[in-house]
Amino acid sequence: MANILYGVNGEGAGHSTRAREVLTHLVAQGHKVHVASFDRGLQNLKDTFDVIDIYGFRFAYVNNRVRYKRTIAKNLVTVPHAAKSLRQLNALVDEEKVNVVITDFEPLTCHIGHRRQLPVISIDNQHCLTNTAVSYPRQYRSDAAAAKLVTRLMTPRANAYLVISFFSAPVRKRNTFLFPPLLRQQILDATPTEGGHVLVYVTSPAPRLSKLLGSIRCRFVAYGFGREEEDGNIRYRKPSLDGFFADLVSARAVIANSGFSLVTETLHLAKPYLAVPVSHQFEQIFNAYWLQKSRYGAYWDELNKERVESFLYNIPHYRESLAKYPRQGNQALLQKLDELIHDCA
Repeated sequence: MANILYGVNGEGAGHSTRAREVLTHLVAQGHKVHVASFDRGLQNLKDTFDVIDIYGFRFAYVNNRVRYKRTIAKNLVTVPHAAKSLRQLNALVDEEKVNVVITDFEPLTCHIGHRRQLPVISIDNQHCLTNTAVSYPRQYRSDAAAAKLVTRLMTPRANAYLVISFFSAPVRKRNTFLFPPLLRQQILDATPTEGGHVLVYVTSPAPRLSKLLGSIRCRFVAYGFGREEEDGNIRYRKPSLDGFFADLVSARAVIANSGFSLVTETLHLAKPYLAVPVSHQFEQIFNAYWLQKSRYGAYWDELNKERVESFLYNIPHYRESLAKYPRQGNQALLQKLDELIHDCA
């Protein structure tokens, strides 16, 4: 059995949600696992696993747009905190006799793995952009270049890249393996139904969107607006994991930003998706582009009444494509991970 250091990016909930599935599997296999994370990752995993709090690389947002120069400046200021975390991780490797490092887009554990000459296994969706042959809109070339640079810097030179994606793409880098998205067991076990509502999710209150939705003949259930009330055709709800899950499983369709986790859970449940990616957040633009290219939904940088009504009108067409979506579990990736750990440990 292996002694594993598992780094989990703590920005947002997606990394820790899928890491939980992998961690549960590794523990069941008898491995000893030590998790390193921050922010949401730390909060989501600390009650179940042994988690050390480390410095976290964070993107800088201004007016719902990623600012890459400010991101670099923001993280340079906190270099001393990163150095402290590296010392902690280095000591952990010695104390626990770590012999394998796994990283979900977390750079410090990757760095320690290379420094200590340990095998490093990467699990994420971000390397789909750098390690496979994919297309994206030409007008976003500068954003794509910045995203590729960040991706290469975060977890470079891994011994293996297990890349998850909701579409197929030719692999163009050695030691890269493509797998279906990692999904939480609750989604895999769910039986979707079709209610009369469209689920709306935003990361911060959006009064203009509220006004727009109020003008459309459709029932909406909306999260992220900081309200708990019924207002015309919109039912606003405050954050609730169980409530959101129930509303997602029973939704007619989804309107939201295009983070990887929500997109892939929604597609697995066969719900058409109207994506509004965070401006200059290329990962979300990339997800939205491929969602539309696969005919699972639509995407727009900004919404208006005509665009929302067009999406609602075309829901039956999106459902036809979603009927062919390959719904698979996590087993293929977990089996490959077991093989890699066996070869490394």
